Amino acid sequence: RMIRGFLGKMPQIAESVLVDETAYIMGDVEVGEDSSVWPGAVIRADARTMTIGRNTHIEDNTVIHFTKSIGDNVVIGHGAVVEATRIGSNVLIGDNATVLAGCRVGDYCIIGAGATVMQRTRIPDRSFVVGTPAEIKGEITPSQLSVLEETLTSFKPLIEAHKQNRDMPLPE
Repeated sequence: RMIRGFLGKMPQIAESVLVDETAYIMGDVEVGEDSSVWPGAVIRADARTMTIGRNTHIEDNTVIHFTKSIGDNVVIGHGAVVEATRIGSNVLIGDNATVLAGCRVGDYCIIGAGATVMQRTRIPDRSFVVGTPAEIKGEITPSQLSVLEETLTSFKPLIEAHKQNRDMPLPE
C-alpha cells in the first residue's frame, strides 16, 4: 500500500481499516473505523482536508479527489470517480458512477451504476439517481435500502478474510 504525506499532512487511518497494498492514499485525509480501501483505489487529498467516515468502503479502482467529506456507512462501487464536495451517510454509489466537483449528495441515497452526476448538483436525502446526465427518479424504496444494508453487512467478514490472507505465505 502506498500512503504518502503532502505538504506536511499525513493520512490518518484508523487501525481497523483494511487498506489493500495496491491502494494509494495521499495527503490530509482521515479514514474512520471499520472502513476499507480496495485494490487500485486512489484517494488524493492534496487540495483540501478530506474525511471518510466509519464503515465506509472504497471499492477497486475508485478515484476520490477534491472531496471534503464522505459519511458513515457508504459504499463507493468499483471504478467510480468522486469529486463531490460532500457525500452523506448511508449512501451507495454504483460501479463506474461519476460524481463531479461541487456536488452534494444527501443521506440515504443511491447513485446508480454508470450514472454521471453533473457539477454542483444537489441530491436531496433519500434520492434514487440514475442516468447520464443523472436524474433523480424518486425516493429510494425499502427494498433498495435493504440492498445497501446487505452490502454493508457483507464487508465485515470479507475484510477479516482479507486481513487473515495477508499473513499467508506466498506459494513457492
